[in-house]
Amino acid sequence: MAKMGSRKHLKRFKAPKSWPIHPKEDTWTVKPAPGSHAIEDSLSLLVIVRDVLGLADNSREAKRIINNGDILIDGKAKKDYKFPVGFMDILSIPKTGDNYRLLLDTKGRLNLHPITEDDAKFKLAKIINKSTIKGGITQLNLHDGRNVLVDEDNFAGQDVIALGVPEQDINENYKFEDGAVVFVTGGKHIGEIGKVKEVIVDESSKPNTVIIEKANNDTFLTLKEYAFVIGKDEPVIDLMEVNQ
Repeated sequence: MAKMGSRKHLKRFKAPKSWPIHPKEDTWTVKPAPGSHAIEDSLSLLVIVRDVLGLADNSREAKRIINNGDILIDGKAKKDYKFPVGFMDILSIPKTGDNYRLLLDTKGRLNLHPITEDDAKFKLAKIINKSTIKGGITQLNLHDGRNVLVDEDNFAGQDVIALGVPEQDINENYKFEDGAVVFVTGGKHIGEIGKVKEVIVDESSKPNTVIIEKANNDTFLTLKEYAFVIGKDEPVIDLMEVNQ
């Protein structure tokens, strides 16, 4: 067993709390490969197929399903069983017609939320920052590690774009502004949904915060970086039963 405790594997009891797996079922689990999402923000494809969806009884069966190209992430087949699947990624299984969006519940656990085929045609991606490349072209750097080039720069950091799947064309831009509907991705209010009521800009080195107003008119304060826009007036993604 010693050879398993390597770059590919992780003892279950050491797994991030965001992983929806039981720490005592087995000794080892598969950690996601470095890349588009941080380890605490993602699940390896094998863990999803075997432990979350229950499509396989063991690692060998899960690897066979994955290697056959039966699992699509954002519309493209992924055959690396360590591939990291993270927040807002779209997972589709063409053979069964099942589609899921990876979200977070109010306990901070990654949650595969069933969605319709139409909902699976786009994903939301947050603009982390922007850069200008050769030729004066603007490049948007997104939360899932991908980069998108745009001809006209009408975008700002914290905005969220809707990308067509798998084409990755920009269908819509949801501005981070007062009244925007947001999904909280960190802190004690993780998984909660509300509207931006006010952005508090701190002139010191402290991070900026935002006041979020919930549907019942209660308000709470969270870090600006935790506010992920999911719509202008209403959520553009299905959230039913996410936090139940």
